[in-house]
Amino acid sequence: MKALVYHGPKQIQWEEKPTPTIQDPSDAIVKILKTTICGTDLHILKGDVPTVTDGRILGHEGVGIVEEIGEGVSNFHVGDRVLISCITSCAKCDPCKKGMYSHCKSGGWILGNTIDGAQAEYTRIPHADSSLYNVPYGVEEDALVMLSDILPTGFECGVLNGQVKPGDTVAIVGAGPVGLAALLTAQFYSPAEIIMIDIDDNRLEVAKKFGATKVINSNYGKPIEKIMELTGNQGVDVAIEAVGIPATFEICQYIVTPGGHIANVGVHGKSVELHLETLWSHNITITTRLVDTVTTPMLLKVVQSGKLKPEQLITHHFYLDEIIKAYDVFSKGAQEKALKVILSAR
Repeated sequence: MKALVYHGPKQIQWEEKPTPTIQDPSDAIVKILKTTICGTDLHILKGDVPTVTDGRILGHEGVGIVEEIGEGVSNFHVGDRVLISCITSCAKCDPCKKGMYSHCKSGGWILGNTIDGAQAEYTRIPHADSSLYNVPYGVEEDALVMLSDILPTGFECGVLNGQVKPGDTVAIVGAGPVGLAALLTAQFYSPAEIIMIDIDDNRLEVAKKFGATKVINSNYGKPIEKIMELTGNQGVDVAIEAVGIPATFEICQYIVTPGGHIANVGVHGKSVELHLETLWSHNITITTRLVDTVTTPMLLKVVQSGKLKPEQLITHHFYLDEIIKAYDVFSKGAQEKALKVILSAR
C-alpha cells in the first residue's frame, strides 16, 4: 500500500509500505476513505514530538471501511463504515475507567505517533471496539472526519476545561481549526462574548461568520491592551490558548480576569514563562489536557441533528495520493486561506 511516511523534521514521503495485518485479537484493519492533516502533524514535522520516529506513518483522523477484524472484535463487522478516533482506548484500565482515554495504559494518542497512522490506504486500529464509531446514516463523511480530533479537542480541552458558562466573556487565542472548533462548541453554553485573536485576517473573518462577537488581529500590536479595553479593563472569564507557542500563552495570562480560567489546548514544543508573580493572588485556574474523546458520541448526535456543522471548517479537497501537496497548502494557512483539508481515496 501507499502511505505518508515521516523521515525526520521537515522530511515526509508518499511511499510504499507493507499493508497492516491483525496483530492482536482486538485489532481491526480499516481501509481509509477520508483523512485529513492536523496541526499536530505540523508540530511533528517541526520536531516538537520526539516520540514520532523515522519511518512512522503519520495521521490520526479519518473515516473508512472495516476490511478485517480480530477474533476479539464484537462491535464491528467487515464492511462497516467507521469513524476513527484519534485516541485509542482499551476501556478497561484505570485511566480509561476514569474517562481519561488519552492516558490509556495500552493506547492513548498512539495512532500516527508511536504506531503507524491513518494517512495511508489502510491502517490498523488497536482496541477497535472502543476506538471506532459507526458512521451514522445520512451524515456527510467529510464532516465526520472533523470528529476524529479537532471538535472533541476544542470542546474538551478548551470549552469544558475552561468551564464556559452562560454570560461569560471568552477569548480564544488562535483561529486555526482547533480554535474555530472551540468557537463552535463554546456556543453550546451561550457566552455573552467570544473574542477571537489571530494574526490572519481571513481566519478572523471566518471566525465572525462562525459566531465570534469581536476579533483582534494581534499582528497590528497590543492585543492585551485591546482585550482589556473591550472588557472595560476587567479581562475575560475564559482564555483558551489554541496555538501552542509561548507568545499566545503569554497573552492568556495577561487577559484573564481574577477567578477566571486559562485552558491550554495548543501543542507546546518550547517552554513558556508562567507569571506566578502576577497570577498567584488572582484565583486563576490553569488547565492542560490531551483530548480524551469522551464527548465524541454526544458530538456525533449533535452533528447528526444538524445543529453543529463541522463541514464549515473544510476549505480544500485533495486525493490521498496528493498528500504532499496538501501538506504544503495546509502549512501555508494564511497564504492559501486553508483551514481543514480533506484527503479522499480515489
